[in-house]
Amino acid sequence: QVQLVESGGGLVQAGGSLRLSCAASGSISSINTMGWYRQAPGKQRELVAIISMSGNTNYADSVKGRFTISRSNAKNTVYLQMNSLQPEDTAIYYCYSFASLRSFWGQGTQVTVSS
Repeated sequence: QVQLVESGGGLVQAGGSLRLSCAASGSISSINTMGWYRQAPGKQRELVAIISMSGNTNYADSVKGRFTISRSNAKNTVYLQMNSLQPEDTAIYYCYSFASLRSFWGQGTQVTVSS
């Protein structure tokens, strides 16, 4: 089992920045990939960014050049630095982990971008 706890969401004006954090606990050694998904009202959950344990990253086209995913192995934490935020980035952001052939999710953190 892997437990994920997100923090760092909030309200920001368009053009602003936020940094999300996700701390993992439990079966840390079994984690293969961590990342972030988001779900806006009335829409399906979508990939934002993922990072493998070897450091390979992948981003949604809509956030490339604005968002950066990184991780601290020492702190078992993954981060999402979000710059140049736009109203369309408003969503609940969920931390994700793939470990032992299973998917794990955090409880989600709200990000609201005002125009």
